[in-house]
Formats: sequence, structure tokens, C-alpha cells
Amino acid sequence: MNPYIIETRNLTKKYGEQTSVSRLNLHVKKGRIYGLLGRNGAGKTTTMRMLLGLTAPTAGEVKVFGRPLKGNEKKLLPRIGSLIESPGFYPNLTGTENLRIFALLRGLKNPERIRSALELVNLPYRDKKLYSQYSLGMKQRLAIALAVMHDPELLILDEPINGLDPIGIAEIREFIRELCDVRGKTILISSHILSEISLLADDIGIIDHGKLLEEESLEELEGKNNRCFHFSLSDAPRAGDIITSRFGIRDFTVENNCELWVRDMALDIGTAVRLFVEEGLAVTEAHLQEDTLEDYFKKITGGEGIA
Repeated sequence: MNPYIIETRNLTKKYGEQTSVSRLNLHVKKGRIYGLLGRNGAGKTTTMRMLLGLTAPTAGEVKVFGRPLKGNEKKLLPRIGSLIESPGFYPNLTGTENLRIFALLRGLKNPERIRSALELVNLPYRDKKLYSQYSLGMKQRLAIALAVMHDPELLILDEPINGLDPIGIAEIREFIRELCDVRGKTILISSHILSEISLLADDIGIIDHGKLLEEESLEELEGKNNRCFHFSLSDAPRAGDIITSRFGIRDFTVENNCELWVRDMALDIGTAVRLFVEEGLAVTEAHLQEDTLEDYFKKITGGEGIA
């Protein structure tokens, strides 16, 4: 059985001589949150538009729910909810009134769909506040309510936390996670905010200049990050001799005679500090240092990080 809800093969999009997306092979697993991570202009939105049939690929194939998207749009797209661009909500109507219009256009006859979608994103069903009076966070929540109103199996969300304040970001993160964990939705979310993707996604794809550089679970990605113990102390070479004689550890580096970097995670840092002090060394700092997702992004893209 195919475990992937979305699968692309050599997906490519060119605009004239410019290649926006190049030979992309995505694999989005059922019931998980996939974070598509990249700088602004990396090709994230173009990729999502091709996944939704909004932009025709120059080459390659898109499979959704195990079937080719091309030729099956009428059967497959109703099973997908999306937020690619801000919907054209009417500023002089309430959130509920706006959703009613979209429900009519989509042929949704059950009014409870509107109520449950608003409850999901913590917006009131009976509210006199007009859309023009909404905060940016409320507008984003209403847009997601529209995306989930028809109870889709798959959600494709392009930068849903872009422009939000920290409280709004936390709220969006919480109910996106709930959509996956409680309601069983599969979610593909794009962002240029690494810290948020690291808190939200189960799997991560890193895209840069239209190319997919990395694709794996967050756990596997974190396992690739460099981890080491860092000590600042009065005699680093002597400290190195101590951990070699007492623990048999040789995987370490000494810098400037006062910095010790130990890459062997078997070291008990508390015991090491006690031994250093007993040997007459002055220890001013001892901690575990880990690369962040930002560090990893810089490493594999060979460039600057992103927010």
C-alpha cells in the first residue's frame, strides 16, 4: 500500500528560460505534517500551485491519494483544502456571512460545516464583527476555516503564519497540530520561519533555488545536527588528558588552551566537571551545544540562514 498522500516525480516548472522548480521529488505521508522549508522565492508557492492544479508543470508528475492529478482533478481536488493566497473575503460582512457565501458556491448545504469550521479556529459563529475589523490573526484563522469547511483529507497551506505576531503564530500552530493529531488530517505547510517548522512538522523538505536538497523526518534531521560538550576552563589540554585517562574518550578538540570541545556523547558532563575541579582546574562554563535547524539549513544550502 502506498504510504504517500502526495508524491511528485521530477516535478519541474519553467517560466521562459528561468527554472522556478527543478526535478522535485516530494513524498508526503498520510496523517503527518510535512514542512516545506525555504527562503522567499525558493519555489515553495509554485510547487503548491502545481500540487493543486493551479499551475501546469513544465515536466514531471503529481500524484495525490495515489492517483495522477492530471485528468483526475474533479475527483481529487474536492478532497483537498488549501490556503495559497488570501481569499477574497467581503470586508462589509461577518466571518460567518463570508463562509456562507463560499458554502453556497461550493454546494455545501449543511450549515453545521460552517459552525464547526469556525469553532475549530476559535472564531465565534454568532458575531457582529465585520471582516474589515478583524486582526491579521483572525483573518488567517478565517482563511483556514474556509480551507477546512468541507472537511478535506489533505490540507495545503502556504505560509499560514506569515505576518502574525507571536500569539497569533502560537494559536495557528496549536490548531494545525490538532488538525493532524486529533482529526487525522494530512498537512503540507510551507514556511521560511525555521523555528516554527521545527516546532510543528513531523517531516521536513528543504528547498533552495527550486531544488529539493533534503527530505526526511524531523527526528532524522535532528540526528544529523552536530552535538558536543563545550568546556571553558583554565587548562584545556590537561582536561583532555583527564577525560582520556578516566573515560577513554579521545574525540575532542582543544582551542586556545582554554576551550575544550568533546564530541563523544557518552561523557557524563557532571562527573567530568567534578574531576576537573578535583584536579585543580578552574571551570567557568560547561554545557551541551547543539546545531539548530538554522545551522543545518546554512550548511546544506551553503549560504545565509533565514528567519
